Amino acid sequence: MSLSQRLPEIWYGDEPPPLWLRALVPVYRGLRTLHRAPYTFGWKTPQRLAVPVIVVGNLTVGGTGKTPLVIALVEALRERGRRAGVISRGYGGGVSAPELLGADSDAACVGDEPVLIHAATGVPVAVGRDRVAAGRLLLGHHDCDVLVADDGLQHPGLFRDVEICVIDGERHFGNGLLLPAGPLREPPSRLDSVDFRVRNGGVAQVGEAAMRLAGDTAVSLSDPTLQKPLRDFASRRVHAVAGIGNPARFFAMLRAAGIEVVEHAFADHHVFTASDIDFGDDAPVLMTAKDAVKCRAFARPDCWQVPVRADLPEAFFDAVRTRIDGFRKP
Repeated sequence: MSLSQRLPEIWYGDEPPPLWLRALVPVYRGLRTLHRAPYTFGWKTPQRLAVPVIVVGNLTVGGTGKTPLVIALVEALRERGRRAGVISRGYGGGVSAPELLGADSDAACVGDEPVLIHAATGVPVAVGRDRVAAGRLLLGHHDCDVLVADDGLQHPGLFRDVEICVIDGERHFGNGLLLPAGPLREPPSRLDSVDFRVRNGGVAQVGEAAMRLAGDTAVSLSDPTLQKPLRDFASRRVHAVAGIGNPARFFAMLRAAGIEVVEHAFADHHVFTASDIDFGDDAPVLMTAKDAVKCRAFARPDCWQVPVRADLPEAFFDAVRTRIDGFRKP
């Protein structure tokens, strides 16, 4: 078993991290401190944009449900009269200079999550390593009055008006150790400084908003106009494909719908090829929406995506809207 396969078991299971991984924790902590030092000592200041910025992030490596929350937040802001745009690092893509997404943007170039967000919401999306530059590019081409940053909690160069941290309600913070011995990018004490905490699954604690991911429809990859209820696959054997941070969550959702699942877990942001979803039989293939944006070009008629939506209390979205209502242009 490779190290990449072992790490989730070390981080979230009972296997103790080997000493050499623990020895690298101070190195990671030192690099993190060095990265933030210019802002800590005032040599640099976070750059403000001309509209309020909402950062949606997490403390751990891997998926906690940030992207579904970004999509839900964009839709909720639109319902409340705001014109949102989205900026992202474009993880998994090859973009260095900031770039605006279009209808034909390739997930291999700009990242799978930005393509998914753009397709799901229709709002302007810009990607780039420099999120400030991406935000300025987007605002220079679109009339947005709020920006949502998909990830970026650990990006000190961008001034943010609201911070939202998503917590995995099932796996929480794993063994509670910093990288690489554990899954944490920042210590749990970072939660004390964020504006909102959202718990995806499990039981929300005091001060947290509860989020549930729900998916009840399957959409054909070869013909997106073809849709059917997920329950139509009940009692059938399917190949379930997930290249996300926590594939087990997707598999569990399918099993909860009464589906017989053959699991095919891939690394987060995996670059799919046709052979990855060809299993040599006539069983249908169900995959996440994030994976579908990378497989549509070579998908067979029996390949389906299962989009999920993030359900949160309306009071949470109202509170976020209230926070940005007092924004004054710098």
